[in-house]
Amino acid sequence: MSDSGPRAGDPRASDATSRRRLLGWGGAGLALGAAAAGGAVALSRGGDSAAPVADSGAAVPFHGPHQAGIATAVQDRLHFAAFDVKTRDRAELVQLLKDWTRAAERMTAGHEVGEGAYGGLPEAPPDDTGEALGLKPSRLTLTIGFGPSLFDGRFGLKDRRPGALVDLPKFPGDNLDPARSGGDLCVQACADDPQVAVHAIRNLARIGFGKVAVRWSQLGFGKTSSTTPDAQTPRNLFGFKDGTRNIAGTDTAALDKHVWVPAQDAPGRAAWMAGGSYLVARRIRMNVETWDRTPLQEQEDIFGRDKREGAPVGKAKEHDEPFLKAMKPEAHVRLAHPDSNNGATILRRGYSFTDGTDGLGRLEAGLFFLAYQRDVRTGFVPVQTSLARADVLNEYIQHVGSALFAVPPGVRDKDDWWGRALFS
Repeated sequence: MSDSGPRAGDPRASDATSRRRLLGWGGAGLALGAAAAGGAVALSRGGDSAAPVADSGAAVPFHGPHQAGIATAVQDRLHFAAFDVKTRDRAELVQLLKDWTRAAERMTAGHEVGEGAYGGLPEAPPDDTGEALGLKPSRLTLTIGFGPSLFDGRFGLKDRRPGALVDLPKFPGDNLDPARSGGDLCVQACADDPQVAVHAIRNLARIGFGKVAVRWSQLGFGKTSSTTPDAQTPRNLFGFKDGTRNIAGTDTAALDKHVWVPAQDAPGRAAWMAGGSYLVARRIRMNVETWDRTPLQEQEDIFGRDKREGAPVGKAKEHDEPFLKAMKPEAHVRLAHPDSNNGATILRRGYSFTDGTDGLGRLEAGLFFLAYQRDVRTGFVPVQTSLARADVLNEYIQHVGSALFAVPPGVRDKDDWWGRALFS
């Protein structure tokens, strides 16, 4: 049987009503007292020690100069959501971002949101939805971004839109679904347990009810890129190793050069982006049935690497430096390589997905491509332009969703919140 209120002898039973009145999130109240714990913030329950969702487990620190979930070692699962902002009240949006930050601090540390999933007033819905009870933090990271449409004038932010937050061009071959593209806000939830990631997005959406609405979302599994090059390189749904040359999360020089926005790239009213990054999200449909009937040699020629080892054409090992001229001119690796794109380099964190069938007996499957960079105009755009024009892999894939977000720097401490510098 489920409890309808605090158990007898439970310290949460004392003064539950007054604690519920301290702060309202949605229809239910929420007490928010902050206490730093092990690099992440845990919020107290009316003077008690914080109640964890589970026993101790791997937790990624929430606070820092950059948001977690970018250079962080890539987790196994993803739930990504883009939101439309429904309120037109700037103060209400600011309060939502503060509330989201406090909830994110709790969930990434392995704690319930607010006063938890049970034990509160029986007449009010609980603060936490409860499906992560008993689960460990599972290296959950939550990363927020702001889309170009947030700067349309509703909130007085028009002159604070960074120059790099461009409207992406329409690339050859794009077949973008507006219902799976764009968004005022995004939250990327990555974790090693899919239920932990889904719980995080669900609770943020619940906190934002009436102020924001989910525009589209994507579940992902089987990371297709790694930020830990000493680990085994993951494979995509075409069976090839993906992200061999990805930026390592420990390579601070490469991160500073290609991923983090330096102060000189964020002048004046765009200074809030210093220390942040730009995220491109692309939903790429993969025609796996056609690919599965393609001869092995043709598959390897298309990628420019062998399928077993992942070695570039003419080389023996995966991490051997590729000789691009040995590959076919339209090979994917050759066209995507920095040497073919004036040094353009991005950090990839993509995931595979399957979403049932397309109604014609084929799998609705593909790659949810996520890439972070210092500036999309010198990162994703030139690379994708090159690929869209000539990549023979285009015969087997199609870009069907697209979005770009400005990802602000990290939350520094318990007094900071997502987007504070933007709204200050």
